[in-house]
Amino acid sequence: MYDELIESGDLPLARKSVLPGTGFFLPDTLEEDLEDQQTEAALEGAEAAVIADPDADGLACVALIREAYGDVQNIPEPDEAEESDADAQSEPVADATDDADAENVLPAGEADAPLEEPEPTPHTVALVPASPHDVEDALARVAEYGDEGIDLFVCDLAPDRYEYVADELAAALETADRIAWYDHHQWGDDVAAAVREAGVDLVVGDSDEECSADVVYRSLEYDFDPLYEELAAVTRDHDLWLREDPRSDDLADYAYWTDPAEYVEVVREYGVDLPDWVTEYIAERRVEKEALIEQAVGRAELREIGGYTVGITYGRCSQNEVAEAMREQGADASVIVKPAGSASIRGTDEFDRCHEVAGKVNGGGHPKAAGCKPDIYDDMLDYANHWTTRGAVTKRVILDAFRDVVEEADEDAESDAGDN
Repeated sequence: MYDELIESGDLPLARKSVLPGTGFFLPDTLEEDLEDQQTEAALEGAEAAVIADPDADGLACVALIREAYGDVQNIPEPDEAEESDADAQSEPVADATDDADAENVLPAGEADAPLEEPEPTPHTVALVPASPHDVEDALARVAEYGDEGIDLFVCDLAPDRYEYVADELAAALETADRIAWYDHHQWGDDVAAAVREAGVDLVVGDSDEECSADVVYRSLEYDFDPLYEELAAVTRDHDLWLREDPRSDDLADYAYWTDPAEYVEVVREYGVDLPDWVTEYIAERRVEKEALIEQAVGRAELREIGGYTVGITYGRCSQNEVAEAMREQGADASVIVKPAGSASIRGTDEFDRCHEVAGKVNGGGHPKAAGCKPDIYDDMLDYANHWTTRGAVTKRVILDAFRDVVEEADEDAESDAGDN
């Protein structure tokens, strides 16, 4: 396949909005081999490892743990950072995910530059990026490449079922001296119990009150500088979609657009008040981001389901801003279907069962913010239909899940009323 067929940098926005990024078209085996090499390099001589979602919340956890271990800081110079980013991402990426999505890290289909070089300087605390869909692979890599007796942290990730990670977690426990798991997502009681019984120190925060960085901040026995307390607070502002501090959007976008290693070291040096060279970079990238948001909002439709108004749209975009636009149009909940096949689900005070909807279509998350990727794509023809119909099948499947959740809630309410 010619490179120009999968590179979307020069496409008109209207076309770029409906197609996945370059990473979608790369074979899994190629990506897995490179991830093996990167993880092996990162873990060489490391005292600890952090498996984390590489969004702002997960990376804040890495920053906190590195600080607690006294890890060296590799602060990029502005010129070096710009050159590194130009090499890593040859075209703009106009989305910013957050840890409420089931895809947590950017799905391969959304990434324009999914293959990044290993961190330039070895760290005492190695970063191993992962998503909820491949946390078991990250655990297996630490088990294979980590030094005997390494400390292992898993942050901002929640397995839907224990059996998904059981074997890999057991292998990691044989290599690691201890495993601590810090998160704030919705955990099933049986999954949490099984993880703890395996020998893991699991701490799960209230998903309505804390982000994962909050959990790490209060769980580590370390006297952090106030810079890190503020980092956790501002990260929480975006992660829980409070939007009371404008700096939180900067953190979220920067974490998405730059290399994870760079983000960690920059926030360790500067905290939440990012330097001018970073804010200028963010401003440049937001021009296209806003244009793609407009494309997705323009496709939005409102559907009535069981007394709720559900907004639904399709596009390569920043889901939170698009969901907010649909809320302003009257939506009690919003669905943003992505070209890669995944979808983000956002709720409001009127609808707080997003995680239940996502759970019915291969996903999970929070009551008011969740993500999923319906298991409906058998071959490339299904994806071709997905792009040309602007996600018609995915929309139908998720709207059906909404109907099921609303009907079940109504039945539960009637049952409770009868009992009373």
